[in-house]
Amino acid sequence: MVAAAARERATGGPPEGLPDLALKGIEAFNNGEFYECHEYLEEAWMEEPGRVRFLYQGILQVGVGFYHQQNGNWRGATGLLRNGTTRLKEFEPETRGVDVRRLVRECERCLGELEELGRERVREFDSSLIPRVKFVQPIR
Repeated sequence: MVAAAARERATGGPPEGLPDLALKGIEAFNNGEFYECHEYLEEAWMEEPGRVRFLYQGILQVGVGFYHQQNGNWRGATGLLRNGTTRLKEFEPETRGVDVRRLVRECERCLGELEELGRERVREFDSSLIPRVKFVQPIR
């Protein structure tokens, strides 16, 4: 995964300034590997002394929300999506190159869909709606 992150940086992907653990966590998130995402971002969150640690925490929470959805846990999914999205809003529109505004909007859409489906139909959630963490493109 580190090689993929380095390759992405070389082709205009993630900007400098994100630690490797955060990049690994974002890559796992984007691959739908939410358990692994949690592991990497929790470590990045714990190592980061600055406020940006809460950006990592927000992405982590959203990822765990999708993990819960995949396991049929509606309450866990909606609660963590709500909390993670709220945490992420503090970092809009972008922080350290992460397009936070886009991630928040897409997570809010997923939360709305899950709330509409309700507890009994949580497994009917359209997983193609799960967002990917994107990076803002630098102005050239």
